[in-house]
Amino acid sequence: MALVAGVNIPDNLRVEFSLQKIYGVGPTVARKVLGIANITNNPRVKELTEDELSRIRSALDRNGQAIEGDLRREVQMNIRRLIDIGCYRGLRHRRGLPVRGQRTRTNARTKRGGRRTIAGKRRTVAKK
Repeated sequence: MALVAGVNIPDNLRVEFSLQKIYGVGPTVARKVLGIANITNNPRVKELTEDELSRIRSALDRNGQAIEGDLRREVQMNIRRLIDIGCYRGLRHRRGLPVRGQRTRTNARTKRGGRRTIAGKRRTVAKK
């Protein structure tokens, strides 16, 4: 596995898709980095030379976009700021509920966890 931006990227994938395993690198940024690094035909990572890998690393550094640890830290700081100022979105983050207006009466199981059964609750059956 090749180490790029502190992440081991998979050897068996093509470079464009392998770069997308780095947090903060999507399809557009991956293509842009390959263009800057002057790598054509989108080879597999295991076919790259050490020189090409170093060009990819430097192109990612020069891209000027936050990736991996810096981006994760930035996102966490933004969430922490919302919680500290006590705005509605911050309260939703603090309580572990959906932030962007989704309904919670039903659904929202991912954020709220599994269903808790209520003892003694019976469903009424409509009689004909």
